[in-house]
Amino acid sequence: MSVRVGAARVRALLVTLISFFVLAGAATGCAGGGDERPRVVVTTNILGDITREIVGDEADVSVLMKPNADPHSFGLSAVQAAELENADLVVYNGLGLEENVLRHVEAARESGVATFAAGEAADPLTFRTGQEGGPEEEAGEPDPHFWTDPDRVRKAAGLIADQVAEHVDGVDEKAVRANAARYDGQLADLTAWMEKSFAAVPEDRRALVTNHHVFGYLADRFGFRVIGAVVPSGTTLASPSSSDLRSLTQAMEKAGVRTVFADSSQPTRLAEVLRQEMGGDVDVVSLYSESLTEKGKGAGTYLQMMRANTSAMADGLTGD
Repeated sequence: MSVRVGAARVRALLVTLISFFVLAGAATGCAGGGDERPRVVVTTNILGDITREIVGDEADVSVLMKPNADPHSFGLSAVQAAELENADLVVYNGLGLEENVLRHVEAARESGVATFAAGEAADPLTFRTGQEGGPEEEAGEPDPHFWTDPDRVRKAAGLIADQVAEHVDGVDEKAVRANAARYDGQLADLTAWMEKSFAAVPEDRRALVTNHHVFGYLADRFGFRVIGAVVPSGTTLASPSSSDLRSLTQAMEKAGVRTVFADSSQPTRLAEVLRQEMGGDVDVVSLYSESLTEKGKGAGTYLQMMRANTSAMADGLTGD
């Protein structure tokens, strides 16, 4: 009996040792880069979805920003910061959007990682602070919210494909180019559909008021006027003053605007305050403006987000 027990213990010990050396060998192989797949790291989830469409199965795409997060305020864990410095390519928005992440992107660049600022390459506009016609209206910093114009996304997507082909070793460039061409067609279809949808909005209703300045590119592309924003800034981290709210309500009254579009990733409290300022006769419509949702929750992809927003905006402005 004691011999059988001893043999069983020896077999168990051998199995443990074999498992240990197999795992250690696998870890060593990964550390040496023999079987490691190329990796692209993307800061925001909107750019992450666009990049995944282009990269396809040619590399791993890691997205740092979770669904429903705010790109102006999300931060990174130590593990995520390390991902940036170990990437083959980092794709980020730039223009000050990822306010708590840009220093990590800069650190990755200084360590030799290739980085690409999509917003800076998409012919950025400048947003205006203050309300339309008000004394505080003036040219501001470059507007980072370029994705509200699908034509600019088409340009950025093509440049992302160029960056992947140039900097990510081991990918099949033909496959990446084919993915980019397919997605470019989908973006072209999106633009045409948005034009048709917005054509139903009468000229006298083509005026936008949002939680903060986020739809300047959409307005420029599809012929809308931006009346103002509850938070007269390009970032959600700012706060409005009582004079800001007064200026906005006056601008809305003058333009006959009774609809405010609020960010789905942010509370609508400020828009509700504006409703109270104007006597309650204001509709607050929720849009997916700065973040994708989880899959199946309304805006799991960039294409879904833009189609949902277009329908909501057209309905909100026409009163349907």
